[in-house]
Amino acid sequence: MNKLYTLLFILVAVAFSAFAQKESDARVIVITTDGYRWQEVFNGIDTSIVKIKRFHHGDSARLIQQYYAPTLAERRAKLMPFFWGKLAAAGQLHGNRKEGSQVDNANPYWFSYPGYSEILTGQVDTAVNSNDYKPNPNTNFFEYLNALPAYKGKVAAFGAWDAFDRILNEKRAGFPVVNAFDSYPELEKDPETQLLAKMMKESFKPFGMAESLDAFTHFKAMHYLKKNKPKALYISYGETDEFAHEGAYNHYLDAAHQFDAWVGEIWDFVNSDADYKGKTTLLITTDHGRGDAIKTQWTSHGERVKDCYQIWYAMVGANVPALGEVKSAEKVFQKELIHKAAKAIGVSFKSEVK
Repeated sequence: MNKLYTLLFILVAVAFSAFAQKESDARVIVITTDGYRWQEVFNGIDTSIVKIKRFHHGDSARLIQQYYAPTLAERRAKLMPFFWGKLAAAGQLHGNRKEGSQVDNANPYWFSYPGYSEILTGQVDTAVNSNDYKPNPNTNFFEYLNALPAYKGKVAAFGAWDAFDRILNEKRAGFPVVNAFDSYPELEKDPETQLLAKMMKESFKPFGMAESLDAFTHFKAMHYLKKNKPKALYISYGETDEFAHEGAYNHYLDAAHQFDAWVGEIWDFVNSDADYKGKTTLLITTDHGRGDAIKTQWTSHGERVKDCYQIWYAMVGANVPALGEVKSAEKVFQKELIHKAAKAIGVSFKSEVK
């Protein structure tokens, strides 16, 4: 009988070890695009905005030709073909308020630093109330992962906006946060990264030194993903917000269309690479919404724009049920999203103040 118990113990121990190893190999990629409205995600081009001359900048005919279609399903698929093709088939999309799915900011400010802090720390700190806020005292999800043996040294973040050094508290967190025009000599040792760094330095800078063009963020992140094979990666794009603030609906739609293509490229890569295939969870969302009830407020957000707390999110990949577009009544807060990603990769995360 004792031999039987011993054998059972060994079998359980081996099974647990195999399970733990499997869980430790789980990978996660979190992707955000700044200030992108749920209205375009689920409805496609908003023709009522296109009709306003100062928002289309003489480009209305091209916008209608490229993004308009008679039905809602066609319009949103033309704007975001990956979202409404592969992602909708394999994952889930939340935030279509017309179908009862409500996703909201929990923070009361409805702008970027508080939104990103809410996403990445999984809770709300009302002291985080400015885009110029100091390095975040709240620990974030990627910092937590970097402290785990299975993820140590295999975590990285790339962002177009220079605030991510503070939002993710790079000095304390201990992993590279490559944002805006940061120079990372240790990452720029091969010809591709050197070329990207040179191009960035000499490129047109429409947003000043605070934010780089999304193309540079994407190509740097993709190169790092393919070469360094991180197990946890964060990528933040910014042009949807920048062009919206400029009132350039044409550029805003084009930025959203390109964002969709880049998420598709990331998804295709993780499904073609042995290190990632079947092991990777993607969470995709935004930091805040924009005005819609008053159409001219689509350019704006913040406490004075009453409906810009309304956001959206999507998930796809390992341990994510294929629900498609969620059309049942639900109420989800931004602070819950990173915990959904944590659950999918088998970890339990709680932010702390340091």
